[in-house]
Amino acid sequence: MQVNEAAESTKPRYQIPSARRGSVVDEEDFAVLRTVLQNDLALTAGPWRDRFEAQFAAYTGSRYALSVTSGTVALEIAIRLLDLQPGDEVIATTQTFQASIQPLLDSPAIVRFCDIDPDTLNLDPRMLEALITPRTKAIILVHYGGNPADMAKICAIAARHDVLVLEDCAHALGSAYRGRRPGSLGDIGTFSFHSSKNITTLGEGGMITFDRDDWAVRVDRIRSNEVDMVAGPVSGILGSPPETLPWMKFSEAVYRESVAGIHGAGTNATLSEVACAVGTVQLRKLPSLVRRRREIAAKLDAVLGGYPQIRLPLVDPGDEHSYHLYTFFVTEGDDARHALVRALDRRGVEIQLRYFPLHLTPEWQSRGHGPGECPTAERLWFSEHMNLPCHPNLTDTQVALLCSALRSSLNEVFGRRAVLSHS
Repeated sequence: MQVNEAAESTKPRYQIPSARRGSVVDEEDFAVLRTVLQNDLALTAGPWRDRFEAQFAAYTGSRYALSVTSGTVALEIAIRLLDLQPGDEVIATTQTFQASIQPLLDSPAIVRFCDIDPDTLNLDPRMLEALITPRTKAIILVHYGGNPADMAKICAIAARHDVLVLEDCAHALGSAYRGRRPGSLGDIGTFSFHSSKNITTLGEGGMITFDRDDWAVRVDRIRSNEVDMVAGPVSGILGSPPETLPWMKFSEAVYRESVAGIHGAGTNATLSEVACAVGTVQLRKLPSLVRRRREIAAKLDAVLGGYPQIRLPLVDPGDEHSYHLYTFFVTEGDDARHALVRALDRRGVEIQLRYFPLHLTPEWQSRGHGPGECPTAERLWFSEHMNLPCHPNLTDTQVALLCSALRSSLNEVFGRRAVLSHS
């Protein structure tokens, strides 16, 4: 029989894929798109952006929420607000995606990596204070997988040393820490609406949250292609503005402002009206999307809980985990972990391990970091850490297949006696 290679190449590799889309796009999203596209308003910087930002600020409990074109851009702008100078230091978690701290490669600051809590994969506050020096300006953390970091301890340490806290909340939309939402717990929060995240704004998008009035002015200037500057008194050289009709636009700033200092150039980071309109719908659907993630996570917990060779992360009883990522640990060593990955792969389960410790990546090793710096992160990553698919686009049939494949793979690697001895 002749095989059609083109057809074979389009076949899905996995029955149970990791999240290509972490949210669900349906008729509600299509309807709001039609509403936006069928009117004659501009498709940028309009009422849908205002609405999305107001709703997002209310949801997180932040005074300000300003949208931008991606989660990475949100991090870039948030790090600009730190005003880092040569010799300044930033403490960062090592267990996160590269975008969390990649902007620091362009800054004059020194990065000091903090090891992680072995039970949550979040920045470990027990390791934090020893890393703080008089030059420390900020702490950058992630709520890994949607499990909130220990913000009470981290923020207390930061307050004692007058250090800012930047929360990367890319995983944590839908989570809660002691009744409060990530993004309102530290000084600055950043969010991603990438296709894989808990809500999406048509594939890309981001948000920055905070309470400071001066930062609101700066972020709006940066994202609107204006100079990130400190304004001074007008010099009066150009005289009075000329008369114009109401709809004519020109820069009145040249007549009323002079520059006392420049932080940097602005850029166009405006999230489109169609993206913001979809964001309002997605935010409304967020509770049901997260509820579905938790249902799947509970089924996976039930399977994994029967094996003594498996350890589940700890979730504080007062917190709410959004399960952007579903993580567990294989405690029998790297051979057992690798065998389990291969067994699941053969059964059609896509495994993507997230994330490689940043202090071991080439770019950060070139800055003087390397093995032994964060031993807990290294041990867990290379020997124990595993992620499983957990997202609302999985059907009930796929979830059942996932649980069956997981049970069969565990039995293959550890034997049924493992379950019986634990029961």
